[in-house]
Amino acid sequence: MLKKIFRVDSFRFGEGAISGYIACLLSVLCFLGVLSFHFPQYLTTPELSANYNVAFLRQLLFGSLVLAGSLGLLNFVRNKNKRLGVFAWFFVIISIALGGHRVEVLDYQHSTFYLGMDWFILDLLGSTLIFIFIEKLIPHRKTQAILRPEWQGDLNHFFVNHLLVGFILLAANLFIHRGFSWAIFENVQVFINQMPFLLQIFAILLAADLAQYSAHRLYHEVPVFWRFHSVHHSAKQMDWLAGSRQHILELIATRCLVLTPIFLLGFSKQIIDIYVIIVGLQAVFNHANVQLKFGWLKYIIVTPQFHHWHHSSDDVAIDRNYAAHFSFLDYLFGTAVKGQNEWPQAYGVVGDYVPVGMYKQQLFPFQSVLRMIGKRLKKPAS
Repeated sequence: MLKKIFRVDSFRFGEGAISGYIACLLSVLCFLGVLSFHFPQYLTTPELSANYNVAFLRQLLFGSLVLAGSLGLLNFVRNKNKRLGVFAWFFVIISIALGGHRVEVLDYQHSTFYLGMDWFILDLLGSTLIFIFIEKLIPHRKTQAILRPEWQGDLNHFFVNHLLVGFILLAANLFIHRGFSWAIFENVQVFINQMPFLLQIFAILLAADLAQYSAHRLYHEVPVFWRFHSVHHSAKQMDWLAGSRQHILELIATRCLVLTPIFLLGFSKQIIDIYVIIVGLQAVFNHANVQLKFGWLKYIIVTPQFHHWHHSSDDVAIDRNYAAHFSFLDYLFGTAVKGQNEWPQAYGVVGDYVPVGMYKQQLFPFQSVLRMIGKRLKKPAS
């Protein structure tokens, strides 16, 4: 049904489809925003909601509803394909029926387990506004469409990964506090917090990247773990949304491993907040369809070109470029793709054996492991 509504080949200037897509996006986000107003204790993240300006959010929600409704009506009147306008108005009407921007927010206490609906809304809105603009301004592949093939599945990954942020952080906290509390050394944490501000930023990024590098290399070099990580590598076109294609168990495992050194070293909340912003922006940017020249910096920090080679199916790129922040780690450990003057020609998993669609991709690693176990059980004893 959604494939009929959001037709990729209809995305052309002058046909009204662009206004229709914007209307659909805003209307769905408005609906989710209204739900978050109704159930903030279950649908919002504590760190974000503590800093909200509710009056501003009400105005933003009202303006978005008006804009979504107006663009939806314009699309319905002008466009031959009226499905986009109908889709947008469906969610606008539901949002208004549920109270719209006038929903009362009473005092509440956050639940132990919560869904990050607000994090999904803010991140999707910010990512689309920033990175789609950048990709169209300085694209690597100029002919690649915004709504390229398989974008619906990657958007579903994006939604699930953000929605389960509460569960992921809860699992990471339990893993770290119960498994590594014994490794905390107060003198080390005091020393870290007395370091200059910029040095602390470098230290947290380096500590996280060393953990990320180790885990990432493990995913590639151990066959069972690769089954899960291959989901991330199955994208055959790179853009800001492709990085969201990730198996949920890999996401949880990586968060646990990366947050462990950050917890043990005792970085302050301010430093951790800055780290979260940097890692979020860099992760999206390095998957984006952008072409920028970084000169000698490409040997120090991870750039889109460096990470695109990691996703390449070219022989020279297999099991290379593991780092997330600092490319010098790969040069130091001998896992960097050499001679990156050009971009890779092809992306994806060699053999293209990972299924299409989020649900199939979440099930794929288990199906592969079960098949592998079945073959070993059927193999006659020597």
